[in-house]
Amino acid sequence: MKRLSFIFCLLLLLNPAITTAEENENILKMQELSIKVMPEFTYHPNDVNKEHPPLLIGYQGSMLNQSEQPQRGQIELPLPMGDKNFRIGYVADYSSDLSNVYEIEYTIDQEKGTISWITSEEIQPNDVYKFVIEFYTDTIKVEKEKKSVEFQFKSFTDVGLFNVSFIQPLQAKNIELNPAPEEKKTHADEDGVYSYNFQGLKAGEEKSFEFSYERAETKTTIELMEKQEQQPVEKVENKKGSSILSITAVSGVGVLFASAFTLFIKRNRKKN
Repeated sequence: MKRLSFIFCLLLLLNPAITTAEENENILKMQELSIKVMPEFTYHPNDVNKEHPPLLIGYQGSMLNQSEQPQRGQIELPLPMGDKNFRIGYVADYSSDLSNVYEIEYTIDQEKGTISWITSEEIQPNDVYKFVIEFYTDTIKVEKEKKSVEFQFKSFTDVGLFNVSFIQPLQAKNIELNPAPEEKKTHADEDGVYSYNFQGLKAGEEKSFEFSYERAETKTTIELMEKQEQQPVEKVENKKGSSILSITAVSGVGVLFASAFTLFIKRNRKKN
């Protein structure tokens, strides 16, 4: 079974005086990293061929400036660009008061397999810097109605709080999670949302998960939502005019995802 690998690393190039990884690590601390894995949720806005069910992955990082000086610079991290039909959906960071979200002009290095960008604002001492990336792949394994996603994460740095959530697509059934849910680490937050929570993750530590389900429906969750509501789910436009998943400062989840998921939760509650 093909494994979706996501190896996180962080390189912050702040000013000429900072040249080593150890010094950078002392400047910024990864307080929290939250990852959402959303099979068959929606296609990338530019997708034309929709024969394979899409996998959308979004994650949000929160970093604390532990230095006594404002910091601004380049952040670089690897993405699974070798995975089938990998494509970027959205990259953004927040203003210091979280009131604004800035779509980022990023650079892709195919040889290194990394994405990099310059922070939109200076990070003040003892202030938190938040960033979000959403990307798509076609790595869902399909065996007739049986679908499965394997997700592996290897941390390059220490993380204070680490969370991975799997979002069940509409009309999916017979959900299976591996490892099995543990009361202290995993729980169903709402119908269709399964979260693994960890207090502390060390550099080099690995976490692996498998999420499988049965689903005969070929339409994505968003397509079903639009059909049931008889109107398009709210979308926003990026700088190039194409529809994207825009990120909210409060939750770090795309507006498209947030609005559709709210309807999803309400509908499940009515059924129950």
